[in-house]
Amino acid sequence: MSMSDPAAALGRVPSGLFILTLRREGAETGMLASWVQQCSFDPPQVSVAVKPDRPVNAHLTEGATFALNVLGEGRTDLLKHFGRGFAPGEPAFEGVAVERAGDGTPVLSDALAHLECQVVGRSPAGDHDLVIARVTGGRLHGDGKPMVHVRKSGLNY
Repeated sequence: MSMSDPAAALGRVPSGLFILTLRREGAETGMLASWVQQCSFDPPQVSVAVKPDRPVNAHLTEGATFALNVLGEGRTDLLKHFGRGFAPGEPAFEGVAVERAGDGTPVLSDALAHLECQVVGRSPAGDHDLVIARVTGGRLHGDGKPMVHVRKSGLNY
């Protein structure tokens, strides 16, 4: 590896690890998300990058609600459970403790924290779609540090 390699340098940009959960038209699912960032103070908003071919992406339309569950250090069980993704209609929450947000969105009881979000905008961003969402609620579930992810290369997961 060259010390001037931009892919290696880009891979050192740290990100958190999150599970995006949603309920839409009676179906529930979740997916691992690592490209999440706060992008506004007033109103509080976050951005989430999602691959266009992920089944969840079709549900993240203007006005849709979802939860961002912040994984705490050591929660590799949740990371493994949601890391592979789920096909449409496949049960995503078997064996996982779930609570409900006010609108029925599934929230992971064992997450470090969660944010309740509503989509306010979208934009193509290279090989991902960038979803902008207003934070409408949320809370800490416990004390601890969030799980952080650093990649070897900024050109792949």
